[in-house]
Amino acid sequence: SGTMEEAMEEIALVIYTSGTTGRPKGVMLSHSNLYHMVRSMVEAVEMTEKDRALLILPLFHVNGIMVTLVLPLFVGGSTVILRRFHPLDFLAAIRKFRPTYFSAVPTIYGILLQLPEDAVKNVDFSSLRFGLCGAAPMPKDLFLRFEERYPVKILEGYGLSEGTVASTFNPLHGKRKIGSIGIPLPGQEVKIFDEQDRELPPGKIGEIVIRGKNVMVGYLNRPEATGEALRGGWLRSGDLGYKDEDGYIHIVDRKKDLIIRGGQNIYPAEVENVLYRHPAVFEAAVIGVPDEKYGEEVKAFVSLKKEYQNRVDEEEIIRFCREHLAYYKTPKSV
Repeated sequence: SGTMEEAMEEIALVIYTSGTTGRPKGVMLSHSNLYHMVRSMVEAVEMTEKDRALLILPLFHVNGIMVTLVLPLFVGGSTVILRRFHPLDFLAAIRKFRPTYFSAVPTIYGILLQLPEDAVKNVDFSSLRFGLCGAAPMPKDLFLRFEERYPVKILEGYGLSEGTVASTFNPLHGKRKIGSIGIPLPGQEVKIFDEQDRELPPGKIGEIVIRGKNVMVGYLNRPEATGEALRGGWLRSGDLGYKDEDGYIHIVDRKKDLIIRGGQNIYPAEVENVLYRHPAVFEAAVIGVPDEKYGEEVKAFVSLKKEYQNRVDEEEIIRFCREHLAYYKTPKSV
């Protein structure tokens, strides 16, 4: 019986965060949040009724539900839903359904890169306008190797459940900056703040903050957490980054993941990017572990490509890192 404006403010989705900073929180998204998010993405990637998504991500995640379900259906397009991601099923779906785009995470791009030549040589990728990548920073080496092998244009972006899914993308037309998360999507403001909530100039690292009609109503039954996340009308991402002179945003790392070794700041993502350059490394993650002398020390976790199993050891990985990193940033254990 209420007005359309009132109906738009009602809750459409409650999406649970991954809980990287404690107990998962229910992100309340209104119909208005969804509407403005979709309008923003339609404009950014020029979505029309001719588009068909290939949905390979879980539907309990904002990426799957918003980018490859709500988005194409909103403009009268279509979506093909795979039960789960398997690389050969993915290739078969491209052959059969001729999708115009898909959205994936860096791990999926890495798995596709591992496929033998026989599996991909007869697949026509020409229907694909682009592949989207988000959820985690894509290592530059992986990005370049994927585009070298596959005729698919990758658009790397960034967003939070709290922002309904996406806030920045490398543009469909114009300059893509590999290694950056691109520029703000239409209708959104993205800035870099210092600890006193002051905007920082280009090149200075601070917290990424977001403002727009896509930003959540709040956390379910968590008023204090809501107040903290939306302080001053800006969504606090918890991610550290900087803007370059062209306005492109670069993520440095999660605020809470910063390793402080003997007073020196170390961003795990920088070390991970070096690890990905080693030909044997399939996946890598870096953390800080307690150390009596330095407070924290750098530890790396690595999984190897199949052909390198039992051929590469901890010593080799540390030696490789030492060639490309300052001593204090080099992992002391793997």
